[in-house]
Amino acid sequence: MDRIVLNAYYSLGHNAGGFRTWWRRLAGSEQTLDDTHLMRMAGRFARRVKAWGAANGVPVIFCKAGERKHRIAEEYLATHQVTRPGVFMVLVAKAPATVWKIKRSARDVITYLEKKSEYVNHYSFHIMDPDWGHVTIKMSGHPPFGAQILLNGHEYVACQARRAGMAFDKEGNCFTAVADPAALAQVADALSQPAAIGRLGEVCDRWIYTACLCFALDTSEQTRSGFGYAYSIYQVEYSRNLLFRNGARMQRLFDRVVDRTRSRLDVPAVRTIFGAKHRPHHTRIGTSVIEAVIETPRYDLTWFKLSFGRLAVKAYTKGEHVLRFEATAHNTKDLGVGRALEKFPAIVSRLAGIAERFCTTLDCVDVGFIPDATLDDLPLPSQIGAVRVGGIDLNKPRMQVALSAALALAAAPGGFTVAQFTAKVHTLTGQTSYTTRQAAYDLRKLRGKDLIDKPGRAHRYHLPPRAARIMAALITLREHVIKPLLAGVTTPRRGRPPKTWTQVDRHYQALRLEMKALFPVLGIACE
Repeated sequence: MDRIVLNAYYSLGHNAGGFRTWWRRLAGSEQTLDDTHLMRMAGRFARRVKAWGAANGVPVIFCKAGERKHRIAEEYLATHQVTRPGVFMVLVAKAPATVWKIKRSARDVITYLEKKSEYVNHYSFHIMDPDWGHVTIKMSGHPPFGAQILLNGHEYVACQARRAGMAFDKEGNCFTAVADPAALAQVADALSQPAAIGRLGEVCDRWIYTACLCFALDTSEQTRSGFGYAYSIYQVEYSRNLLFRNGARMQRLFDRVVDRTRSRLDVPAVRTIFGAKHRPHHTRIGTSVIEAVIETPRYDLTWFKLSFGRLAVKAYTKGEHVLRFEATAHNTKDLGVGRALEKFPAIVSRLAGIAERFCTTLDCVDVGFIPDATLDDLPLPSQIGAVRVGGIDLNKPRMQVALSAALALAAAPGGFTVAQFTAKVHTLTGQTSYTTRQAAYDLRKLRGKDLIDKPGRAHRYHLPPRAARIMAALITLREHVIKPLLAGVTTPRRGRPPKTWTQVDRHYQALRLEMKALFPVLGIACE
């Protein structure tokens, strides 16, 4: 597990009747329930935070719009040694939050409670926890005091490994060298088990009341009003980390995968952040001296990302020897398994499946394969139940684009619909003349050849690994073998040869010369 973001909310404070009930418990009556008293409560929150920070030597920093607050905390940890558990920094910035507006009549009777979303001050309490390391709780200063808890699974694993005496090197949120990978993996797997529900609830309850909510409501007010938080999972990141002994070999492998898959999976952008030119060839195991670093790469950091709504998958290199595949749910609602804290194991299981599917898709797209008789069978008609459908003619541009669109959607976490397939064709061609009806018919053709699955009565299509290999091979054969060779044989080369020839260029040149000699023997004109 990587980043974990939980929403903390007081359910009674998010509907008008419940909010009035809570206020009566807190103040004894509704006579003081108005905008003025609500603003005073927010002002008291701010004054208490600043006074506590000044009394305890904890910096309280008001951030401007656009400032990266996590960078401020990372810079602070890089220059200060925080050893005691508790709040070590408070950052204040505006963000949207739920607030209540009260309307009263001329007789001072509440006539309307309006729940609105406004930009108000949020207080990010940066906490050092003995079990989870750096924990952040971001809380609104206005009732009902909604909050977010930001945890990092790698910080949890590092704390447990350090407690167990395991040797490792850690760069940011990534383990770059591990003395005992199996033991560390066993610690990491603990966050994927049902027992993780209790651990998450424990760390939230440990700090949110005594270190954050206490500035809005003291202990007696919390007890009297019955204020208590419930937790839901908002965002989760799950990563698979492959540790290589040889950093240079890892870089060559990843560069090859990126080069082969970026066009086949329709990757919109591949970014490279430049660091050192070469990675070390051997693993270096040392002590864990890098506890918190700013995300500036020591070596070339190349990554590519595929987004599917609020779900995303990403692959990139990290540190000297780590290749990471990451699945992210920017809103766990899209996973369709629920968002309550008790659903955390199901969320992790779903994200693990997405990451596994992403790795499998990359492998299938990277290395294609065409079984015997496939090229002969594709143009023949096929049968789906009682319906007879046409074959696949790879010489038609429409079917070529259909294959490319299906392959580009192979990594979709929950499969893809006809509408998404149509939109992908529009993206690849830049034209909108391709209709949904045509897309449905082309998908039936692919189903007839077992190149696409449509389980049961579902409306989503899935690309099996075997089909992904076949499609990748067919596209590569046409676009990178047949077309370049025919163009190279029939078109004479003019001018000086390029100064730099890649391995692929040398193979193309050798094949071009051999094919040019073969064509006259077969009676094919080359001019």
